[in-house]
Amino acid sequence: MNHVILVGRLTGDPEVVKMENNSTRLVVNLAVPRTYKNSEGIYETDFIRCVLWNGIADRASEYCKKGDIVCIRGRLQVRSYECESNEKKFITEVVAETIAFVSSYHAKEK
Repeated sequence: MNHVILVGRLTGDPEVVKMENNSTRLVVNLAVPRTYKNSEGIYETDFIRCVLWNGIADRASEYCKKGDIVCIRGRLQVRSYECESNEKKFITEVVAETIAFVSSYHAKEK
């Protein structure tokens, strides 16, 4: 079973990209704090790449902003590509199935 649930802050404003086949894609990075302290007593943060498609991408770009806390449920995906030097590179990302708005950073600023 490949099932991932993440809760974290958006590191940037979501921007939808229109694809050639009329689908829409949104890539966001989610800052997810770890639940334990490292050897220096600091909570580290993981920055996780998440990909949203079509309707979910459109809604996220409309309602979510940098700093907002969201919950993303999806699956882990590893894909590869060849860079300019013909070296094979790998990308690990979460392909989102749902996104839930948890808290707005911007609502507190007003």
